[in-house]
Amino acid sequence: MATKMKTTVTQRLSGSCPTHSRTDVVTRDVEAVIDEPLERDGTNLGLTPTETLVSALMGCTNVIFNKCAHAHGVAVKSMTVDAAAEFDRRGTTMIEEIEVPFEKITLTINLTTDASDEDVEKAKIDLQKFCPIAKVIRNAGTPIVEIWNVTKG
Repeated sequence: MATKMKTTVTQRLSGSCPTHSRTDVVTRDVEAVIDEPLERDGTNLGLTPTETLVSALMGCTNVIFNKCAHAHGVAVKSMTVDAAAEFDRRGTTMIEEIEVPFEKITLTINLTTDASDEDVEKAKIDLQKFCPIAKVIRNAGTPIVEIWNVTKG
């Protein structure tokens, strides 16, 4: 008898805060540091909280696109994801409250595949349907622009 997969799970993370700017995060058997750069009185041991958000989008884009590609028979030979996030810092500098601090995030996705353009398009459409980090960011009011550079090879 097959075990039914849970559709909702609780992710548990723990963070200790050794300084005003550094948070050491532990989940499962993985540790990460979120920090500020030296010029903002951090220790520069990790990504900033806002960089962590954008990097989560990049990582999720990779994972979910590869799942979508597999579902549509698209073999991903190589893939890179670069991000440019337009970030309004007035909120983090306490000048004024900013409802949508990321004005736009542009992802440049370089993909090498032998798949047909039609199958790649299907995978790209599914990426927008299923990437949870992108859904949260878009639903918060930040547009995500995807620039795809697809190379056949």
